[in-house]
Amino acid sequence: MFIWDFVASTVMDNLIDWFYSQVVGFLGNFFAEMGNMGVELFDLEWVQAIILFFSQLAWALFAVSLVVSAFEFGIEYSSGRGNLQQTAINALKGFMAAGLFTTVPVRLYALSVSLQGTFATGLTGYGNSIGTVGEAIIADLQGVDSLADMASQSLGFGLSVLTSPFMLLFCIILMAYAVIKVFFSNLKRGGILLIQIAVGSLYMFSVPRGYIDGFVQWIKQVVGLCLTAFLQSTILVAGLMVFKDHALLGLGLMLSAGEVPRIAGTFGLDTTTHANIMSAVYTAQTAINTTRSIAHAVTPNS
Repeated sequence: MFIWDFVASTVMDNLIDWFYSQVVGFLGNFFAEMGNMGVELFDLEWVQAIILFFSQLAWALFAVSLVVSAFEFGIEYSSGRGNLQQTAINALKGFMAAGLFTTVPVRLYALSVSLQGTFATGLTGYGNSIGTVGEAIIADLQGVDSLADMASQSLGFGLSVLTSPFMLLFCIILMAYAVIKVFFSNLKRGGILLIQIAVGSLYMFSVPRGYIDGFVQWIKQVVGLCLTAFLQSTILVAGLMVFKDHALLGLGLMLSAGEVPRIAGTFGLDTTTHANIMSAVYTAQTAINTTRSIAHAVTPNS
């Protein structure tokens, strides 16, 4: 009877582990599909029209900036401080920025979503057939050499630390909170990337003139967005997989997934758009004022 209980327990535990892994794998795949929806957003005609508009705006600002940088170089050269090499390098930087700021963020975001889906599949074994479970059961049974080995094996979920129903309910609420937070973060990420691309066009006036601090911050925000898209879902899936064996440790991992944007912001990879939009508006106002000043300087006095 003891042997039968051990065999039944081994079979049921392996089946439960497989079912749990498939559920978590489905959740990870669902987040990957949500990320792919954000990538597919840029295939829509009206989104492509918006990106084309801001791309043309960026090229127009780049052309105006080249004229302004030429005037600035002439003024500095007349005083003996002109640097033709640095001016040419800044123009090359602006050309590359204007040509790549609409494509590289989308490709980087698509790569991060693809990696997140691959990692989720690898962590959970999502898609494994029931035959894989049978092989694992046979391997477990073949690894037992004596009754002492049967008695020493601990099977089942590691939920022994949850000593009361209230604690279990509390853990379920925290799990739902972590999943919902990551869900809504994934839901709005494609729109945020579109806003960042639109705002990035306003920096094309300053980059050819050598003022690249704002554009570098914009690059950091794009990298932070893609890093968050990869890490948040991956850490959440890892926490769900750990939860079945170590409940509190897995819960801590799931809650830490929501802290990825804040930690990224600490290292300069802020994923919000507020500071970036303010900086871009300031850059646009500076561009308008500079163009007006040059126009007044070039136009003869009436």
